[in-house]
Amino acid sequence: MKNNYPPNFKYEDFGPLFTAKFFNASHWTDIFQASGAKYIVLTSKHHEGFTLWGSKYSWNWNAVDEGPKRDLVKELEVAIRNRTDLRFGLYHSLFEWFHPLFLEDKSRSFQQQQFPVSKTLPELYELVSKYQPEILWSDGDGHAPDYYWNSTGFLAWLYNKSPVRDTVVTNDRWGYGTICKHGGYYTCSDRYNPGHLLPHKWENCMTIDKSSWGYRRDAGINDYLTIEELVKQLVETVSCGGNLLMNIGPTHDGTISVIFEERLRQMGTWLKVNGEAIYETHPWRSQSDDATPDVWYTSKRKQKLVYAIFLEWPTSGRLFLSQPIATLGVTKIKLLGHGQPLNWTSLKPNGLLVELPHLTLHQMPCKWGWALELTNVI
Repeated sequence: MKNNYPPNFKYEDFGPLFTAKFFNASHWTDIFQASGAKYIVLTSKHHEGFTLWGSKYSWNWNAVDEGPKRDLVKELEVAIRNRTDLRFGLYHSLFEWFHPLFLEDKSRSFQQQQFPVSKTLPELYELVSKYQPEILWSDGDGHAPDYYWNSTGFLAWLYNKSPVRDTVVTNDRWGYGTICKHGGYYTCSDRYNPGHLLPHKWENCMTIDKSSWGYRRDAGINDYLTIEELVKQLVETVSCGGNLLMNIGPTHDGTISVIFEERLRQMGTWLKVNGEAIYETHPWRSQSDDATPDVWYTSKRKQKLVYAIFLEWPTSGRLFLSQPIATLGVTKIKLLGHGQPLNWTSLKPNGLLVELPHLTLHQMPCKWGWALELTNVI
């Protein structure tokens, strides 16, 4: 700060610098649609308390009164709902770093509730009633317990009386100690990727920039995950029963930088071919292969389908899968995006060897990872 900003520059001085002058909700929406995502979550308010809508509970510290002079939440909500079939979600921070009422409550060990009663809860009711998000992503408990935030009272309203009561989904960050214990789905920690099956629905909320949730002007190319690394995150997460929430940090003038746009569009290209192995799948009895590294499994039980997603194309042209048990004359295997039945050999005591098609680089259905569809295996 000393090197780049004037003396006595305060956090609130960032307000006028956040202009969003190039923000185009339709353009953002087209990128999200192209990414293959099924839902998006906009940070409507982070820990500094600045709301991206004109909240009457955040006077003069919101995007309508300060900076952009626009209701950014509304613009994106309208674009998402008019142009796509994505679910619209909102992130909201319970606590605020600088708010005097929160700091006073904290100094009294949260034995009084001035801040949630006058700020957080009215703001949440306003946010849900006005924009009707189908995902409400809560965060930032400020080390205060759920009863300080009256989370159960709010959630009772959300699930029973709110305008989104029939469709809304929430996470697990509703007060100190609730994370990974109480929630529609668990997030457990930032960048959570356990690598094994969990009994409860969960989400891996991670960043394309390896070390930041925001936009960094000084980030280099090696600071971003490659598309190969992102596909691996997706496949590992889904095979273990999770959803992947990939974070991008827009700029102060409202644009999505080219590196983020490229990663999102690359993911969409991959999902156009392999989405069948991701969307509406369930974890299989094995999440990954014991013998061949970087092979992950998903399934569709009703259709008796198992998908083996492999991230390295074997130089031998043969892929060994140790987990599936195949039956001669019944089991069929094909490569997604290729479609022709593949030859395979059953091995003793278990597993099978799949003969992959001989394809040139231009004939490959996709890059960065491939999926086999196995019919009638156990």
